[in-house]
Amino acid sequence: MKRKLSLILSTVTLTGSLLTACGTTTNEATNSSAPTPAAAANTPAASAAPATPAPAAGKKQVEIFSWWTGAGEEAGLQGLIKLFKNKYPDIEVINAAVAGGAGTNAKAVLASRMQGGDPPSAFQVHGGAELNTGWVAAAKVSPLNDLYDKEGWKDKFPKDLIEMVSKDGNIYSVPVNIHRGNVIFYNKKIFDQNGLKAPTTFDEFVKVADALKGKGITPLALGDKEPWTATMLFENVLLGEFGADDYKKLWTGEIPFDDARVKKSLETFKKMLSYTNKDHAARNWQDAAQLVANGEAAMNNMGDWAKGYFTTDLKLKVNEDFGWVASPNTDGSFMVVTDTFALPKDSKDQATAKEFLKVLGSVEGQDVFNPLKGSIPARVDADVSKYDIYGKTTIEDFKKSKLTPSMAHGSAAPEGFTTQANQAINIFVTQGDVEQAAKALKQAQTANGMKK
Repeated sequence: MKRKLSLILSTVTLTGSLLTACGTTTNEATNSSAPTPAAAANTPAASAAPATPAPAAGKKQVEIFSWWTGAGEEAGLQGLIKLFKNKYPDIEVINAAVAGGAGTNAKAVLASRMQGGDPPSAFQVHGGAELNTGWVAAAKVSPLNDLYDKEGWKDKFPKDLIEMVSKDGNIYSVPVNIHRGNVIFYNKKIFDQNGLKAPTTFDEFVKVADALKGKGITPLALGDKEPWTATMLFENVLLGEFGADDYKKLWTGEIPFDDARVKKSLETFKKMLSYTNKDHAARNWQDAAQLVANGEAAMNNMGDWAKGYFTTDLKLKVNEDFGWVASPNTDGSFMVVTDTFALPKDSKDQATAKEFLKVLGSVEGQDVFNPLKGSIPARVDADVSKYDIYGKTTIEDFKKSKLTPSMAHGSAAPEGFTTQANQAINIFVTQGDVEQAAKALKQAQTANGMKK
């Protein structure tokens, strides 16, 4: 895990505000974006934002804010909370999770609470631009240098991962995991019964998809009721078309979005969409993953939180019920998504909140959480024996792959670009106009100052 995460950090634009509609990125119920930290100053507190319950007399309380409410993510969070309660039985834990994968709904509630003077004790945030150009730039979170020094973490997390959650010499959040975003999960029994091999290139994908379609099997499950999933599929196509090095240049403006390869990627993306389930717009990512689990579809492009859903919730067996492969043409690249927790500057009891962050960043905490979530540990000294073959393989892939930042999950681009990209891709999924989509992406790149 000492592989340079600075490959990611160097692509992160530090001029935007918090990505409020990202995908693990953001499971979006609508196309509207949530208030950013900057905008929250002028946004009334949401009436739906729950008030923090008052603790019992003499009892300390820690409120943990996240969007982990389903699949393996909820099990992982509950494992962390159980571990914390065992260590600190006198501290009451409030699980303030807000439903909506990758935080679409949660980020709106969080922004309103922060503006309204009711911050949680600690909150989930993606490392990279979402943290640094959002909450850090808005001066809404406290530095955690003292915690890192006290816990001896500076050599326990990869140096470049620490850089990803740092700005101007201060560290602002604690990473709990590393997810890989460029994965195709497939129903192994369908592939075996039909004598098919998992596709590793775009050409192989089309051949396999045609064969499956000819047998009446939906080749690719998609659930873009929350549009980030389609954006995520598209960014993986971009990665496969451009390669890791040139893919990163899209976010720095070294390569413009009117590059011919963007249009070629959109054509490939359009072709892949032709193999998806007709009801994709009515499904979320879990629904799409379940189509693969049930044998109603053969493949699903998703981050490895889907693996946590398969093994923790659906009790499927790795390499027996399902297999996996890097998204077409992306073998040797690793699309990084990292979940971290930050400490609100105005939270009432920062000392108690730091007790939770200690557990979150500990070896024990990471090894409780990640096997359930489907992710790999952020620490370099976690116990690899606690992870199944998928986890072990992904840990090794992380070490040797070229690392790339996910735009859909808040690391690669400023919020403004991602919001506009989600809109452009959402329109493209229904209309399929390559020229229109390429033009919209180029306009978003220019409007958000993403140029060399």
